[in-house]
Amino acid sequence: MFTGIIEEVGIVTALSPHRLSVRTQTVAADLSLGDSISVNGACLTVVERSANGFSADLAEETLARTNLGRIQAGDGVNLERALLASARFGGHIVQGHVDGVGTITSFGGTAENTRLIVEAPSELARYVVEKGFIAVDGISLTVTTVDGPVFGVAVVPYTREHTVLGTRQAGDRVNLEMDILAKYIERLTAERKD
Repeated sequence: MFTGIIEEVGIVTALSPHRLSVRTQTVAADLSLGDSISVNGACLTVVERSANGFSADLAEETLARTNLGRIQAGDGVNLERALLASARFGGHIVQGHVDGVGTITSFGGTAENTRLIVEAPSELARYVVEKGFIAVDGISLTVTTVDGPVFGVAVVPYTREHTVLGTRQAGDRVNLEMDILAKYIERLTAERKD
């Protein structure tokens, strides 16, 4: 489990059809083989590690549901290690199970007041609610506006400077993980109606 509080932006050093290698400065320090790590919001398993990086395998499901198959060597990726039971819970419950990919329709404003607008796939839009949580490329964000499948979030300067959002622009595709509680509530209420 993760919180959506990004620890570091890593740099992709290699990408083959089913393996991703990333260079890091901080995150690699205490990774072990088999550890879970969030890469742009997708929970991956560390299969190789070194003092300055790690590699993870990419399953077909991961490639089908995320933007990881489109990244290239040299690209930055958001990294977060799995939550320790003794750690502070600073974001929201993020499983690292990306639900789909949205498209940025606009991203801008002032340095102090930046708004990110994303169009979500129509089948995921029902889980987006104003003041609810959403993970965008693994970043825990609060939804500020909703208009059908299009939603907006405010991005504080720290987040823009310390995540891959600082390099994003209109037309870019971002990984979306919807709030797990919304999905469970939908499932439970649907079963009660039957």
